[in-house]
Amino acid sequence: MRKFQKLFFGLILSLVLCLSMSVAEEKEKKEEATLEEIVVTGEKLVVPTRQTGETVYTGSEITRKGIDSQGEKAKANVYEAIDLLPGVSAESPDPYGLGAEQMNIRIRGVRGYLGAMTVEGVPNYGGNPMGPRAYIYDTENLESIAVYKGAAPGDLGTGVGDRGGAIELRPRWASDKFGFEFSQGAGKFDYLRSHLRLDSGALPTIGTRASISYSYTEADKWKGPGDLGPRNNVNFTLVQPVGDRFEAKFWFNFNKQTMNKYYALTYNETKNLDHYYRKDFNEILTGVPATDIYYYDYNWESHTNREYFGFINYKLTDSIKLTLKPYLSSEDAKIKDGSSNIQGRPGIQERTRDIERKGVIPEINYDTPNLKIVAGYLFEAADMNIYTENYWITPSGLQYRGYGVMATTGTTYINSPYIKISGKLSRLDWQAGIKYFRFKDSDSEGYVTKFKPDGTAYLERASDLDRKGETYDIWLPTAGVAYNFTDKIQAYFSYGRNYIRPYAYLPLISLYNQNRAAFQAAGVTLDDLFKGRDIEKSDNFDLGLRFRSNWLEFSPTLFYAKHRNLLTVVSDPRVIIGGKPASYQQNVGKATGYGVDLELNFFPKDNFIFFINPTYTHLTYDENISYQGATLDTKDKQVVDTPRWLLKAGLIWKYAGFEVIPSLKYVGKRYGDSEHKEAVSSYSVAGLKVSYTKEKFWFVKEAKLSLELDNIFDKKYVAVINAMDDARAGGTGYLVGAPFTALLTLSMKF
Repeated sequence: MRKFQKLFFGLILSLVLCLSMSVAEEKEKKEEATLEEIVVTGEKLVVPTRQTGETVYTGSEITRKGIDSQGEKAKANVYEAIDLLPGVSAESPDPYGLGAEQMNIRIRGVRGYLGAMTVEGVPNYGGNPMGPRAYIYDTENLESIAVYKGAAPGDLGTGVGDRGGAIELRPRWASDKFGFEFSQGAGKFDYLRSHLRLDSGALPTIGTRASISYSYTEADKWKGPGDLGPRNNVNFTLVQPVGDRFEAKFWFNFNKQTMNKYYALTYNETKNLDHYYRKDFNEILTGVPATDIYYYDYNWESHTNREYFGFINYKLTDSIKLTLKPYLSSEDAKIKDGSSNIQGRPGIQERTRDIERKGVIPEINYDTPNLKIVAGYLFEAADMNIYTENYWITPSGLQYRGYGVMATTGTTYINSPYIKISGKLSRLDWQAGIKYFRFKDSDSEGYVTKFKPDGTAYLERASDLDRKGETYDIWLPTAGVAYNFTDKIQAYFSYGRNYIRPYAYLPLISLYNQNRAAFQAAGVTLDDLFKGRDIEKSDNFDLGLRFRSNWLEFSPTLFYAKHRNLLTVVSDPRVIIGGKPASYQQNVGKATGYGVDLELNFFPKDNFIFFINPTYTHLTYDENISYQGATLDTKDKQVVDTPRWLLKAGLIWKYAGFEVIPSLKYVGKRYGDSEHKEAVSSYSVAGLKVSYTKEKFWFVKEAKLSLELDNIFDKKYVAVINAMDDARAGGTGYLVGAPFTALLTLSMKF
């Protein structure tokens, strides 16, 4: 690795010297003709997007208008804001985007927590589950959201992986003009949301500008006892220019929320939604432990997240820019779940996450009309202390039963250098890049809980629960080419390798701990099980067309992906549990995906937009799965929770200050298990948003009153399927979607 680092930095130094020498010979820049220069009648919801230093469009960008069209639920959850896109399937049991980690998303069939999320290149993710924290932002503080469903740009800060796509949040930085915004929403199920934002404007002489926003959100669950919230969010940005060449920016985001969970139905219960649709956790304690594991306050979660990001930019010349992005992110979470088997008795398991990530991203960017080069290095050190504690339910209350899983952990490290080059040759745009990802895991020491005669719990070392730290690495190439037939028509092809570092540690540790005697009898340690873990990876190919005119946008994309090293259950004949071979997950699975996305927008008049975004996705396992000595018939079957057909459609009509947005979402048939024994019916839900905007009203710059109606026809349907891709029948939980919901929002800009 050291030799590679020296070579890489040597290349970067040589690049800087060569580029600096070329500046003197650089000719005056000419304006380049691109698709984005076409003037489209009407407002755009989705536009093609790319990263700085690229010439080939590789993603889709949800504009402010696109986010707003998704309604109130998109304000507190990024996944709800991007659900407009084809190939993106976001599902929640809650109508207001407050479902936190009970919400689910799949991008082209791959689970969202295997994807990446960044704030202008700085990674956002956590552990258990691995993946983005989409619920910690107010989208009013975002200018737009870029989504990469296949190949992700090499310079995008994807953190621990992007096999499930990459999402970049583009901040709404402090404005150079003074402004104040306020909105108040109220709706069914005692929903209440207040949001305000203040922009200082640029201060005289020094040019400093800052913004601060705050929101408070709460609601009752629409079924059963308990609340969603309160949710408190604070966002602060600071921008400080120094002359024409230097600019420093600072981003702070704080989010704290609590929620009582929604109850997950069994498959048999989903077959009779008329009867079980509103089944939820119990409101009172009964004194019967087996029943009280379903008490609503024993099924609860709390999340606190903080982000401190810096963005320092310096223009060395007109063509060369240096960037430095230091960052610090922390997460504190507690999740409670009732369980029928806590050391053989009904009880409660409390999971704790204490996560801190520190990192820095130095980057150099060379930008001329015909040649663009970006090179940088992501370094991150992370401490993730994740553990569970057990409690028995007794007549006198909860009795502490020690740690379910306790293992010391150290600091893990990410080292990820990258370089990307792109250019133009007449009508041809091209780019190529390479990123190296290296994850160094830490050693871990295992402990088991013992009890003294007086009932006091203590920890005892257990060497068979030790785990040796491993190092995982992968090379991640990307390439793309686009041909501009005219200034309105572009065809493109892109390739990229995506990845996700090893994950799902806790389930493997828990399985070993619960069946420790059987593993010890077979001479198998926990470290032996972890030797079968590896990086998941996928090779993604996109072939697309973009046509744009004054009245039409038409963007079909054919995609193909080969997924390897997928976390998949295997049988181990060495270890016998309950008379059958033990089964646990290892990175041995393979899958193939292909399909087509279509973004289609009509602009027949200045005040009318019609959009329709269908997707066909075929994602299947390449092989059968072995479980407890038996072979599961999974080959060529659609992956769990992945609809073949997905459709989002609607229109936007404006007249004399009024705006009407009817919308429709269709989700095709899905399955809750890998053998397709648990089929979940397709469903359609319709919504309507009506608003009236008045400009220059008294002392208000703009006032807007909105009415939203969701699930207008009160459709009963299964929204979230809680299952791994290799789930067996009987082990899946199903969360139903929210019923008809109505809310009013008043917003003002000063």
